[in-house]
Amino acid sequence: MTVRIAHAAFNPWQELQRHQESLSLAGKYGATSAFVGTMRDFNQGDPVTGLCLEYYPGMTERQLDKIIGEANRQWDVLGQLLIHRVGAILPDETIVLVAVWAAHRGDAFDACRHIMEELKSTAPFWKKEQLASGRARWVETDDSA
Repeated sequence: MTVRIAHAAFNPWQELQRHQESLSLAGKYGATSAFVGTMRDFNQGDPVTGLCLEYYPGMTERQLDKIIGEANRQWDVLGQLLIHRVGAILPDETIVLVAVWAAHRGDAFDACRHIMEELKSTAPFWKKEQLASGRARWVETDDSA
C-alpha cells in the first residue's frame, strides 16, 4: 500500500508502472483497476482556469490510510496505490490516481471504486476554483457520481 500527497504535477501512467514493478507480484495478480481523475476546464456551468486544492497535513494522510485499510478488509487485494495532488492545479493535470491489484477483476474494480468514493466523501480536501471571469469560489458539493 502506498499513499502519497503530491505537491507537483505527476504522470499517472508512469507512477502506475513504477509502482506495479515494485510490488513483486509476478504471477500473483490477474487484475489491475485504475482510476485517474483530471482537472476539467468547467464546473457547475462555468469556465474554470485553475484550482487550488488544500488539505490538512497529517489528518488527510490518516484518513486516506483508513480508507485503504477498509478496502483491504472488504476485498482480497494484493496492492494499492493512491496519489492525490494538492496546491495549484491547471486543466488537464492529474488530480488523483487510485490503483488496486488483485487476483480477480471483481475485487480490483470494487476496491478501486470504494477507495475513490470514500476519498471524495470523507478525506479532508478543499477546492477553490479560479473562474475565467476572474472570480474565485470554494467548491461546496460533489457534482459527480
